[in-house]
Amino acid sequence: MTERERFRFDVHATDGAARTGTIHMKRGDIRTPAFMPVGTAGTVKAMMPENVRATGADILLGNTYHLMLRPTPERVDRLGGLHKFMNWDRPILTDSGGFQVMSLAELRKMSEEGVTFQSHLDGSKILLTPERSMEIQRLLGSDIVMCFDECTPFPATYEQTRSSMELSMRWAKRSRDGFNSGEAHAARSALFGIVQGGVYEDLRFQSIDALTDIGFDGYAVGGLAVGEGQEEMFRVLDFTMPKMPKHTPRYLMGVGKPDDIVGAVERGIDMFDCVLPTRSGRTGQAFTPYGPINMKNARHKDDPRPIVEGCACAACTSYSRAYVHHLIRAGEILGAMLLTWHNLQFYQDMMAGLRAAISEGRLTEHANRFRADYVRGDIEPI
Repeated sequence: MTERERFRFDVHATDGAARTGTIHMKRGDIRTPAFMPVGTAGTVKAMMPENVRATGADILLGNTYHLMLRPTPERVDRLGGLHKFMNWDRPILTDSGGFQVMSLAELRKMSEEGVTFQSHLDGSKILLTPERSMEIQRLLGSDIVMCFDECTPFPATYEQTRSSMELSMRWAKRSRDGFNSGEAHAARSALFGIVQGGVYEDLRFQSIDALTDIGFDGYAVGGLAVGEGQEEMFRVLDFTMPKMPKHTPRYLMGVGKPDDIVGAVERGIDMFDCVLPTRSGRTGQAFTPYGPINMKNARHKDDPRPIVEGCACAACTSYSRAYVHHLIRAGEILGAMLLTWHNLQFYQDMMAGLRAAISEGRLTEHANRFRADYVRGDIEPI
């Protein structure tokens, strides 16, 4: 199998720093800029796989940490791999587990070898290393594998950030070696490195240099969307993106809010993931071109309109705001299902709009109109 058949990234058009393209993989093409719905434990919550695909999603994200604990990667492997297990035949990206382990705080212990932590399920002690992370992702059958890193918390001092970044770079080399050792899986999948360095310009540059020396199929920007705010995130992207490799995909991990995504696309990011559209769907929030709305609010109880006029999701084509409001207030599962479907459709429509604007050389106009509309607020019926 040739490198070209395994993984290829083609840029089709650019507009400023933004670009649109296609990631070619054996299980299908991924149109960029792309938003990846999050399927943490082998499912996009409240959605059937075929419905996720119908929204326009080309790729899903799975979670190494959660799948490692339950049902275990060995069991998934015996059952034919994650694609078969969850009935998704297109690409899957799996994160390395580093972010989830960071969030365990006092339940984890860092060392050069890896991270020892207590399972949130049964309290058992588990050691996660770069090599084990690569093995888990191989057993799952991931198409895009993320190297194992420490997600540097915010805020952190310069010295704390430097130490964390340098550890992540040593782990990146071990991840590369561990990935290569699984020859059959490496021959049909891709490995992405993760740029760390917090909010410090020189540390981000050192991280990029270290990763490009190792060599990866794509490069992610990690350690953002962890509390620093949009202005600071964009500042970091402004100095980081010009230094990133230009002929590989660039992935901003864990982002995010619609206006965050638009701003990051303008700065040259190709891939995104976030739990926000699905989590919001389960808590009664719907995304619209005029900002998010709370479907629990009484103002929707007599509203015969769809959530968004012209939206192709099941919630908007078949039901009224009044009905969705009723479902949410009554605690019916269908309410969460319909809102999740709608939110994922909104995100995929947003990405399609960005791709079209880049292709036609009108991204600035499109992005400015999107932002102006988004802060306008949803208008009540007359």
